[in-house]
This record gives sequence, structure tokens and C-alpha cells, in this order.
Amino acid sequence: MGSPSSSGFYLSRAVALLLAGVVAALLLALAVLAALYGHSVRAPPSEPKVPGVPDSASSPPFGQEETQPTPKSSSAPERAATTSSSDWRPPGPWDQLRLPPWLVPLHYDLELWPRLRPDALAVPRVRFSGRVNITVRCTAATTRLLLHSLFLDCERAEVRGPLPPGTRAAAAGRVPVDNVWFALDTQYMVLELGEALQPGARYELQLSFSGPVFEDTREGLFLNVYTDQGERRALIASQMEPTFARSVFPCFDEPALKATFNVTLVHHPAYVALSNMPVLSRSEREDVNGSRWTATTFHTTPRMPTYVVAFAVCDLDFVSRTERGKQIRIWARKEAIANGDADFALNITGPIFSFLEDLFNISYPLPKTDLIALPVFDKHAMENWGLLMFDESVLLLQPSDQLTEKKATIMNFLSHEIGHQWFGNLVTMDWWNNIWLNEGFASYFELGVRNNFNPRLPRNEIFLSNVLHVILGQDHTLVSRAVSMRVGNFTETNEISELFDLFTYYKGASLARMLYSFLKDRVFISALRSYLEAFSYSNADQDDLWRHFQMAVDDQHAVVLPATVKSIMDSWTHHSGFPVVTLNVSSGVLRQEPFYLGKVHNQTLLGPSDTWIIPILWIKNGTTQSLVWLDKSSEVFPEMQVSDSDQDWVILNLNMTGYYRVNYDQLGWKKLKQQLEKDPKKYLLKRLKSIWSIYSTIIRENVAVLQDDSLALMSLEKLFESACWLGLEDCLQLSRELFRKWMSHPEDVIPSPIRSAVLCYGIASGSDEEWDFVFNFYTNSTEEEERIQFAYAMSCSRDPWVLNRYLEYAIIVSPFAFNETNVIENVAASEVGRYIAKDFLVNHWQAVSERYGAHILVTLMYAIGRTISTDSQIAELQQFFSSMLEEHQRLTAQARLQSMKNENLDLRKQSARMAAWLRKHT
Repeated sequence: MGSPSSSGFYLSRAVALLLAGVVAALLLALAVLAALYGHSVRAPPSEPKVPGVPDSASSPPFGQEETQPTPKSSSAPERAATTSSSDWRPPGPWDQLRLPPWLVPLHYDLELWPRLRPDALAVPRVRFSGRVNITVRCTAATTRLLLHSLFLDCERAEVRGPLPPGTRAAAAGRVPVDNVWFALDTQYMVLELGEALQPGARYELQLSFSGPVFEDTREGLFLNVYTDQGERRALIASQMEPTFARSVFPCFDEPALKATFNVTLVHHPAYVALSNMPVLSRSEREDVNGSRWTATTFHTTPRMPTYVVAFAVCDLDFVSRTERGKQIRIWARKEAIANGDADFALNITGPIFSFLEDLFNISYPLPKTDLIALPVFDKHAMENWGLLMFDESVLLLQPSDQLTEKKATIMNFLSHEIGHQWFGNLVTMDWWNNIWLNEGFASYFELGVRNNFNPRLPRNEIFLSNVLHVILGQDHTLVSRAVSMRVGNFTETNEISELFDLFTYYKGASLARMLYSFLKDRVFISALRSYLEAFSYSNADQDDLWRHFQMAVDDQHAVVLPATVKSIMDSWTHHSGFPVVTLNVSSGVLRQEPFYLGKVHNQTLLGPSDTWIIPILWIKNGTTQSLVWLDKSSEVFPEMQVSDSDQDWVILNLNMTGYYRVNYDQLGWKKLKQQLEKDPKKYLLKRLKSIWSIYSTIIRENVAVLQDDSLALMSLEKLFESACWLGLEDCLQLSRELFRKWMSHPEDVIPSPIRSAVLCYGIASGSDEEWDFVFNFYTNSTEEEERIQFAYAMSCSRDPWVLNRYLEYAIIVSPFAFNETNVIENVAASEVGRYIAKDFLVNHWQAVSERYGAHILVTLMYAIGRTISTDSQIAELQQFFSSMLEEHQRLTAQARLQSMKNENLDLRKQSARMAAWLRKHT
């Protein structure tokens, strides 16, 4: 980290006393020096190394273009930067994660010039230059300005103002800028001013800068190199969420600091430029070499946060349609557009917008929507207002691929990102600790959209399988976190990125579903409409949302709650883990306690502040009962008692709408067992073999007959995988048959619903011959989805030598040949592979971190953790992890590893019992 200044005068007390007699002369000298130094600008003392960008590389001054980047001339109007060797700086606001509240951004006038040319794709290290004029309102007198900047060289910094109403900044006075320096750890640019800004006045910050276009990560401004129509091409796109806008332009990079944006992109005439708004004008630019460029300017945006600002400079084609008078375009590779691969997404995007407009009773406010299918996009999808970005594997569909599973995937991604146009873009959370308000509700409304367009799909079963059971399997009290974090819990920027996890998405969606279940449709939707209308173009926290739900509850009499909506929901959003509710059917006593996967020693009784307020939908003897609430650690419900009669039984948490698990006493389980034994569900269990027989025949003869049966297609792959996992010989044999047939006749493709399973088990039961065959197909394939399937299948080998060779090739020998998937994560997911992955990780950590980033360690901990069964193994991994993780991460890792050991021991016993039961009954 650099000091605020590497030059200037620092006087000791002795020297100050010595000079006391000549203080007038000293003040005069200082005044002259300050006037001269006020125009000097410093770049960051030690810019972090950006992969693929040399330390000395810099773009020419803005508005010019040189053949090769050269160091800034010493004769430039602004003094070149120097580098300080000191890491010391005084304590100040730059030590805090949050910006000080002195300035509020109102408007950005932004221009970017990425130096991408179609005739120079072989030239590495693409850079960009830019300028931004930021209009701000001062709220407190200050001589320091802080804004975010990362990996950027600042080439000019001026402050104009105060700005009288209706006056252009050029006509306003200039505030002296004495120094510009960077706090690298907190990612701030600091401007030291020669005079204080006035509270209530408006100013304009004028900054010129340059920076790198990233090539090996999809963050900030990044490069995609791809093949289209047999030619090598490139495009530039952006990913700002959560904190990457600051690596594209200096800005106030916090979600509550919304502003309007005027954007201009300067680009090669062979490319098209896209941003959040429609094009306003195009003009011509000429660089110092005489080359002509196009400057595309866009209309002014509505007020929005920096993380949804978006750009693309590309040579893509598009298809379009109009929905309710607004244009929708889908951009993709030209060959994909010509093939009709974007048609399915185009035909459902407009209706999804219309459905959500009607549901929320708020029209989509932008005049157009562009959706761009990127050849490679690690984030999979991003909801930028007016310019949504997707990895092409989750947006494009070949017309020949009519199977429901791929269509459902595309609809899910579209529904989620379009849902963000209201939850996130129109109304934004105050800060990242409430990101679940964006992601949780967008995930929940995927369900509503899917069921609106596919009413035949089983509503509850899909959510339970894909969301609820997944998060319940992860949200154990020892290793989980609350969905709404306290702001004071955050100390580092990288902790913000860690919030984009299953707890934010899946637990958030599950809590929204539970809220809907006890409020019912009218109150739930009424509250959301009120909330969205009240906070449009503004920000909110979860208390604001609860307030609007409470208003909707108070406005009717059908729904009666035991406490305020805030009290009920805070008990879930501020709590880690979830409860298990136990019913004693003999006494009617209902008890709640935190759910632990394993025994917990020294467990104490819950206090009033430790309990959840639990809604319990329940059924007795086949009849749905009135909703009851458990808001204490235990309570008696006499109506839940059952008699000795075989017809008397109780089930809690009907349709699993509540975010908790249920347990019963011995009599309660006995009653349910009796019902199962006399129920047709037993009939089905006995006939699982006949079900397999039917489906295996269909697979062998013509799987296309299931094309219109959504539920059958969704179940087929799970049935196939389960049968093979259990070792059903006919399933394994069918996998070998289909794999061998494909090897002999590659034109005979494996049926789509079971392709991944067949490829996996074909390699698992084969030798390196099968593995090499798939590898050859992988290297020659240009379809990303197909490459993902092949990359996953190659990790299914049970030969340690083959898996180790796979890791060496994918991570060390040819690391960028496998861009679509994380190879080490795939290998670590298998029983054999997790041991290979652990050893490879320990022995080649540098190569792994360079390929996937240090954050992969947290992800791999889950996969590798499944190998742990002893304390010595925990100690070994802790020793390895300790040198790679921050302090707060080490404590979390220790708890997770210990929990994983206990889980593993229990799961081995449970798996053995489950497998034995299934073999006996199937």
C-alpha cells in the first residue's frame, strides 16, 4: 500500500523550532510550492500485477492511438507518476470498507476506448483508455475525495465547482487537487484538495484513466476470443457485479449510490457497440496514426447502481421482435443466429417480461432490451439493465434439440435475470449484506414463471428437488450463515463476492416460498407491488420489505399472524441453520431445536431470542388443518394427539413449505409406517423393476416418444443415474451398449436425457480407450454444452492414472483448453477422484490457483472434505489450508472440516443401510 504522498515537507519539532525565526519566508516558499504541486497527479504506488499485462504498459493519452503502448512522456501536461517504497499511511477513511458519506454521485458522463481491432487479434494485452466526469453533491465539508478505483492508471484529475444551477462545469471554478494516491487494499482513489468542498454544493470530478482488458477472467472489462463461421474473432464485454465497475472506471461503487449515466464507446468501425440504453448518435474519431474509429453515444440511463452498467463491443448478429412496443434483440455468433439457435429464447423472452409486468403491476421502464450470448461467460448470466448477458450454453438452443430439459434450463435463466429487472435494478438493496433480496426473490419467481408457462409441471416437486433439499443438505448450523448479514461483519472487499452462494440464492428463495405459504397469494403480491412502487429507482433493506408486508397484512382480516412480519422473518433471516420440529403424538407436545447433522455435546435449551417463529401447515387423517405457529422452544397442541386407531395419524409441514425438518416420536412414525404399508405407494415400490424395464425398452427403441411428457423426461435421467449407481446390471449394460454404439457410429448420438449418465458410466466401466475417444471428441467440438458434458464425463474414470493425467493436462500442460468447466472440481466429485484431486491440489497448488483463482480452495474444500474420516486427516488439511486462507476463512474452514468428518461417518452408515434397503425392495 502506498503512502498519501512521497514528496512534500515533513518537519520534526526541533527543525520547526529552529525555523521559527524565519516563519514568514517559509510560508511564502510553501505557498509557491503548493501552487505548483497542485497540478501534479500520482498513479498507484505499486499497481497489482494483472495477468497478461506488463507492469510498464500504459495506453496513450485519451483521444490518441499509437501502434504500441509507450511510457508517458515526461513533457506531458500532467506530471508522470512516481513509485513510493513506503507502505505507511496515516489512519483515515480509506481504511474502511464503506465510502464516507461526504459525496453523493448524481450523474456520470463516461467515455471508454478499448483498443480492439479485428486485424490485430494476435496482439496480446488489449488495453483501454477513458474519461469520466462525475457530477456529485457535497453533504459535508471535506478536503478529501474518496472513490473506488482498481487496476487503473489515473492520467488527469480535476475538480470543478461549485456548479451554479444551469452552469456548465467548464465555466465553473477549479478546486486545486494537491495529490492523488491509491489505497490498494480498500481499492480507493484519494484526491487531496487544496480547499474544502462546500456542503450542499454540486461539483464535477473530471478524470482521465487507462487500464487492462482482462483475458483470463470474466470480470470488469474482459475479452472473449472465439470461432465463428470458421474465423477467429474477439469481442469485449463487461461484468461489474459485485465490485468490478471500479476496474473499468473510477466510480462510487456501492449499490446505494445510484446515478444516471451517459455512455460513449469508441470502437473499430467493424464492430457494433452495445450498452444499457438505445443508441443516440454515432460520430467518427481519428487517432494519431490516421486510423478511423466510431464513437457510439447512448441515451441517458435511469438512476441505477454501478454494478448494472454494461458494455459490449462485438461482431455478433441478432434476431429481434417487439413486445408491448419495446424492442427485444438477442445477439449471438453469426452462425448460431443463422442456424436459428436464438429463436427459442427470443420467443419466450417477451412473454416473460409481460407476465412479470402484469404480476408486479409495473411496466418495464427501459425502451429496449438486448440479450447477448457470450461464447465464454463464467458467471453464466448477469441482469444488467437493458443489456443482459448469458453464457451461450444457457441461452441458445439448436432447433433440432426439442427436449424439455434444455428448454427448462433456458427458461430458468431467463426468468431469473428478467426478474432482476424489478428485484435488483428497479429496487436495489442498500448494501450487499441484503443481496438475498435480489437473488432470493429472483430465484423464487423462477418457479412462478415456469408454472405459468408450463402448468403441467409438478410445482412443488421441482422446487423440493432442485432447491429446498439442496440447501437443507448444506445449511447445518455449524457450517452455515444467515442470509442477511450484519454490516459490521464485513472487513474486506472479497467477502462481498463470497455472499453469492447457495444460502443467498436457495435459502433466500425457500424463505420467500415459506412467506408466500402463510400469507397466501393476494397479500403476498399486494405487498410486493407496494414495495416495488415505493422504492422504484431507489434502495431498500429487508426492514423496508417487511414494513410493506405488514401494511398488506393490516389491510385485511383473513390472515392473522402471531407477531409482526418483521419479528417472524427476522427469526429466519438473521439465524444461521434451521430448526427441526419434533412432535410427540401421545402428548401433543411440539418442540423446536437447531438441526445438527450429528450429535452436539453441551447443547443448552433455547432462550426466547434463539427460537424461530415457525408456521406449521399440517394434515390429520387426510384432512388439512388450520395453520398453527410454534414461537416458543416447546408448546402443547392437544389437537395433534392421536389415538390407538389405525386411522389416526398426523403429518407436519405439508408440501414442505416451511424451512425446517420434522421428526416424530416412536408412535408417530409407527402411524405413518402403517399408512405407507396399506397405501399404493407400496405398490409402486414393489414395481420399480417393472418401471425400469419399461423405460429401458423405450431408451433402446425410441426415446423421442417421451418428448412431450415433461415429468417423464425430468425423471428419466435421475432414474437412469440411480439405477446405475445402485449397480443394476441392466443399467450398466445399457450404458456400455449405447457408448459402444456411439464409438462405432459417432453419427448415432446418445439420447439427450441420458447422455451425461451414459458418457460417465461408459468411461467408468471402460479403459483409457474410451477416455481417449471422448477426449478426441472434446478437442474437436465447438459446442460449449457438448464440451461441458465431455469434460465432466472424463472425470468419471475409476483409473487413478487416467484421472491424474487428466488433471495434469487440463491444469498444467494445456490450461486454457478446458475453459467451460472446472476440471479439478469435477474430478474431486467422485469417490476415486477426490483422493486424486486432494493430492494434486497439495502438490500443484500454484498451478491450480493460477488457473482457477485462490477462491477455488473454498469450493474444493467441500469435495475433498468427503475424504475425511479421522482427526489426523483434518489436521493435515488444516495445515495445508492455513497458508492459503484469511483468518476469518480459517475459522470457517476448521468448523466445516470437523462437521464434514462427522457427516462422512454418518453418511457411510446411512448409505450402506439405504443401498441394502433399495436392493431388497427393487
